[in-house]
Amino acid sequence: MTVTFDDVRAAQGRIAGAVLRTPCLPSRTLSEITGAQVRLKFENFQYTASFKERGALNRLLQISDAERRQGVIAMSAGNHAQGVAYHASRLGIPSVIVMPAFTPIVKVENTRKLGARVELFGASVEEAGGHAREIAAREGLLFVHPFDDAEVIAGQGSIACEMLDEHPDLEVLVVPIGGGGLIAGMATAAKVIAPDIEIIGVEAALYPSVWRLRRNLPIEAGGPTIAEGIAVKNPGVLTLPIIERLVDDVVLVDEAALETAVLMLLEIEKTVVEGAGAAGLAALLSHADRFRGRRVGLVLCGGNIDSRLLSAVILRGLVRTERLVRFRVSLPDRPGSLTQVTALIAKCGGNVVDVGHQRAFARISVMQTDVDVTIETRNAAHAAQIRNMLAAEGYAVRSLDEAPSSGGF
Repeated sequence: MTVTFDDVRAAQGRIAGAVLRTPCLPSRTLSEITGAQVRLKFENFQYTASFKERGALNRLLQISDAERRQGVIAMSAGNHAQGVAYHASRLGIPSVIVMPAFTPIVKVENTRKLGARVELFGASVEEAGGHAREIAAREGLLFVHPFDDAEVIAGQGSIACEMLDEHPDLEVLVVPIGGGGLIAGMATAAKVIAPDIEIIGVEAALYPSVWRLRRNLPIEAGGPTIAEGIAVKNPGVLTLPIIERLVDDVVLVDEAALETAVLMLLEIEKTVVEGAGAAGLAALLSHADRFRGRRVGLVLCGGNIDSRLLSAVILRGLVRTERLVRFRVSLPDRPGSLTQVTALIAKCGGNVVDVGHQRAFARISVMQTDVDVTIETRNAAHAAQIRNMLAAEGYAVRSLDEAPSSGGF
């Protein structure tokens, strides 16, 4: 069983009005940063903050009356779960969702609020899927697969139709890959609408399943990733042949690039995306040469990121860009010394947010103390200016990210 362009167009018409036609807008700032002409498809604007609504609804609209009465079940790390739960409830269909135990709390709670019965099981999507199939057999429920289903794939492909309807001059689509439903559907549509368009898939470096299969390598995937929405060890039986036939290349992005992309979209576009949703921008940042000067469409496929994780990403991003730095300053252990240091930092425009004394563990004279100072700065150049100013005033100062100098006491 395969998916055709006619299937995608039919799905687009079927779900129209019940799923948001999200904006696809140019980003002037990201274009300047990456050197590409960037267009962003804001699928995080969907009601459940994910593109998964499209495929889920297209599937649910085509089940029999008997299947509707009995109910449906799905396995998902979150976004497919919410798509199925929302539209099943809206259509009066009972739903059960099995989610891996590691699923972010925000996705679990949102799925429950949408009317589904939620069960947490296993450490992976695959383990959750096995448990879901057991429940489906036991309770007579229809299993709605998150990606390996022709109707689901067709629904996801409607994104490419919308993007190319609005921006027919796009030269490249950069699409995240988990199980492959999104890129399979989009590639099916895009290659008919614009045969010369290039389709580039993006996988998290910890889950390079398709990347490895295309190189005839055994699948090796696993580990904690911020992009849990695409943390899938095996692509689908239906999706993989479509990817092999229509997708031009697959690139990998590491965790640092994903975190950077999440923060950039928050700061520049004022939009919240999860790790998987930022994968396309992470690819542009990590592989800039292959996209420079080209008209590139990115899919911000989801925005369901746990608030605590987002907070950590923001803080780590501030540290990575040296807008938050920690210096260890050695100074005389006498009244007024710390005041002099903080006054110098303030004079240079830095904001001290935390101070810690290191007396017992300091490897300096007992007549001195090490003070760890956390400072807000404008950028890396400003951080360097503050450090140089302290050194010029006679203080021994180093970044806490640097290795300590060699030698004994």
